[in-house]
Amino acid sequence: MAAYLLFGFLVALGLGQGDSLNTPLQPAYIEHLRSASSRIVAGWEAEDGQIPYQISLRMVNVNAGVSSCGGSIIHHNWVITAAHCLANRFTFVVRFGLTNLTRPEYIVEATRKYIHPQYQENVNRVQTDDIALLGIDQHIPYGPYIQPCRLESSEQTALKHIGERVTVSGYGLTDDRWNGGDSSEVLRWVYLRAISNEQCLMFYPGSTVIQKQTICAESYNDTAQSSCQGDSGGPLTIVDADGKPTMIGIVSFGSSAGCNGPHPSAYVRPGFYQKWFTEVTGLNFDWSSEDNEPENEPDVEPEPVLIIDQMQ
Repeated sequence: MAAYLLFGFLVALGLGQGDSLNTPLQPAYIEHLRSASSRIVAGWEAEDGQIPYQISLRMVNVNAGVSSCGGSIIHHNWVITAAHCLANRFTFVVRFGLTNLTRPEYIVEATRKYIHPQYQENVNRVQTDDIALLGIDQHIPYGPYIQPCRLESSEQTALKHIGERVTVSGYGLTDDRWNGGDSSEVLRWVYLRAISNEQCLMFYPGSTVIQKQTICAESYNDTAQSSCQGDSGGPLTIVDADGKPTMIGIVSFGSSAGCNGPHPSAYVRPGFYQKWFTEVTGLNFDWSSEDNEPENEPDVEPEPVLIIDQMQ
């Protein structure tokens, strides 16, 4: 779901014309997937302020190649995204406070990337610990269109969310990239349904990537609904008990068969990394269900109640 795409990027492994239908499907990073509709598939356009934590991330590699990912605000100076979005890239342009890519409130450049130590940056394959932080030197103020997203707590990692309706969002193309489709300027979102890791492994037999840190989601009521190319790093959220969004996943990978189909997509659960977040940032993003707010989150303006679940 990229507003801009890396020209000449690697095409993910897929079922070729000569492949057997019994060939096992392999995990492939979301922005490498080939699809008849490379965007948040079968979703809806977001309204201004509906998903104020979503950011657009453009990355530049050593060869000046440009690609895009999603991400989320978790603090005035911190963005969370997928590790493979930052791997082997060195300069990042972050757009804050936008529904339309042409009208952001802030555009900043960042270079402070922190990839999880268990993620091997120079290994070109899908990995379990596909999570990273990007430090922002400027203080990004909060407002109606810029707000942090609450991260899943370490306590919440015991929850499986099986059968629950979840939401994923991002930017992307309005038509098939392979047929010259135009980029979408508007943030889109879609409902998915969380499934168990055991069910997810049925689509990826033999895969060692799907672990306790992983949550998978399938289509909600349309098999075309999915995250897709360029959505990597974006948020997977639930509406929590207090009516506010909680991020329970970060877009990581899908099936090598592509986005349009019954194959579930997979997300990294941030609750398993709370200790690492504190080590990197010096901040505590963990919280208790008794608090219903993150502990020791500094200088956070009051956050309006945001109900993502508003379209039937």
